[in-house]
Amino acid sequence: MALTLEKDYIDYFTNNREEFQESLLSEARNVREKIEEILLIGNIDLLSNAHKLVMYTIQGKDDELEEFAKIEGVSWASHSLTLAFKLEWVQAIRRTIWKYLQEYDKSNQNDLEGDNFYYVERQINDRIDKFLNELFLSYSEYKDKLIESQKALVENLSVPIIPITSSVCVLPLIGTIDTYRTDTIEEKVLMEISRLRIGTLVIDLSGIAQMETEVIEHMMKVIEGANMMGCECVITGLRPEIVRKVTSIGLTFESKAKTKATLQQALEDYLR
Repeated sequence: MALTLEKDYIDYFTNNREEFQESLLSEARNVREKIEEILLIGNIDLLSNAHKLVMYTIQGKDDELEEFAKIEGVSWASHSLTLAFKLEWVQAIRRTIWKYLQEYDKSNQNDLEGDNFYYVERQINDRIDKFLNELFLSYSEYKDKLIESQKALVENLSVPIIPITSSVCVLPLIGTIDTYRTDTIEEKVLMEISRLRIGTLVIDLSGIAQMETEVIEHMMKVIEGANMMGCECVITGLRPEIVRKVTSIGLTFESKAKTKATLQQALEDYLR
């Protein structure tokens, strides 16, 4: 629902657009210095977008306002522009809108009182609040998806299965292996055995200094799963600390996989 004096307000803001922009920039001094930079970085025209926000707000175009907010949220998130900066800008727009509404009413002796004033106040502030809410949700959703995609990329890189021949692959593991990472290893190993038709998987543990009991037990299950899919596993690079941990809990790799001292030894056997 639009404001009572919609057409008059639109004409007033349109005719005084340049003055409105100057007044807006004086309200948001930190933004004034960044306008050209933001236009260059993200192709975001802050002043043009501010005018669009004002028009949608006055005209009561709620659907267009919501869609505009979503686009703005993605745009700001994709170019790593801060929400604090955007909030400062929108609040400056809100204050400037009220300043110009007051000037219009004074110049036209159109004093809003009582219910009329509260109606206009609710319409304008509710729409700007809605704009901010939708923008924040859109911004957060984009960032969450970006984090998830980066997380998936890191997980994929943490389990690098490298083809050596058409049937032999190497899985070099380095760093720390926790229960979360073993879940990733299990999923990636079984999927790649099926996809690449791996006959032999050489798992090199020379880059692993320690493994907790539950991790060792999980790795045994990964090997069992690989065996069930017809893939032979070869373990290389076992450190003394890990060997002692394995034997102390009554387990052994030999019943489920071949073991070699080094990755080089294993590859020499399979690349002859």
